[in-house]
Amino acid sequence: MTEILLFHHALGQTQGFLEFADQWRAAGHTVHAPDLYDGATFGTVDEGVAHAESIGFDEIVRRGAAVAATLPSRIVYAGFSLGAMPAQSLTQTRPGALGALLLYGAVPTASFPSPWPPATPMQMHAMASDEWAEVPVLEELAREISGAELFLYPGSGHLFADASSDDYDEQATALLMKRTLEFLERVS
Repeated sequence: MTEILLFHHALGQTQGFLEFADQWRAAGHTVHAPDLYDGATFGTVDEGVAHAESIGFDEIVRRGAAVAATLPSRIVYAGFSLGAMPAQSLTQTRPGALGALLLYGAVPTASFPSPWPPATPMQMHAMASDEWAEVPVLEELAREISGAELFLYPGSGHLFADASSDDYDEQATALLMKRTLEFLERVS
């Protein structure tokens, strides 16, 4: 099966985030889900983003890279919202990525010093009216990167696959899980 490095969203390692990682594990995948916040969790996206800003986004990416350095290079990088940033950075800058799963957000490829690696698959998921996800950026990545997949779900909830979030959407999460598991099977 596939080895995955999964980064949490701005709320930190919530129960819903950990349960999501466990679903990938139950499907037979190895999932590393490091805590980039040293145990801190937050009740709202605004609070979590404020904490991330106090740490610094470069530091969040650096912490993700430090974890990756202890793992094999043939890995899938995945991230929820804020966690998409270190996942995307590692996919673009660390040779050997099997693919990337970017959930609820991404940044332009020009944000990092290396371009998107050729033939490296990417799958992105967000709700179509989610203001935090910056859907236009996701759409641009889908056009820019050959073979990139973008799945937009009806609604505006940001953390819709986190069962501990008020944004949780069971139906959208089930479809997201199905699609990500298919992706993981293809890249393994």
